[in-house]
Amino acid sequence: MEDYKELVAAAISARKMAYTPYSGFGVGAAVLTKSGKIYKGCNIENAAFTPTNCAERTAFFKAVSEGETEFDCIAIVGGRTGEPVSGLCPPCGVCRQVMMEFCDPAAFRIILGKSPEQWEVFMLRDLLPLGFSKADMEE
Repeated sequence: MEDYKELVAAAISARKMAYTPYSGFGVGAAVLTKSGKIYKGCNIENAAFTPTNCAERTAFFKAVSEGETEFDCIAIVGGRTGEPVSGLCPPCGVCRQVMMEFCDPAAFRIILGKSPEQWEVFMLRDLLPLGFSKADMEE
């Protein structure tokens, strides 16, 4: 996929469902599986903070819970709730590590969007250099 318009639009749609009463910062994500399915996720906050779940992990976990474990790319958008997206919203370290569990860091693309017409593409290996993976568990 070279045109990420549909995937970024799906992430923008997912952002509308974000539950952000504490930070006021809504994030939406849309992950594309190798089979061609799109799974959307939003961030879901919690008063205790630690149980909060990011949009990226929500999308990944929805896909995995449906039997999908091979991924092509993910689009992410974020910004102040109730305002249009104005800047890029990179994934946090925990989300990058979840991506590392399922994705080839040299092939998995992370699309950071502002709109369906505006985005930048990064490789997982560039956003998580020297990432820890299953291969590190092997002797």
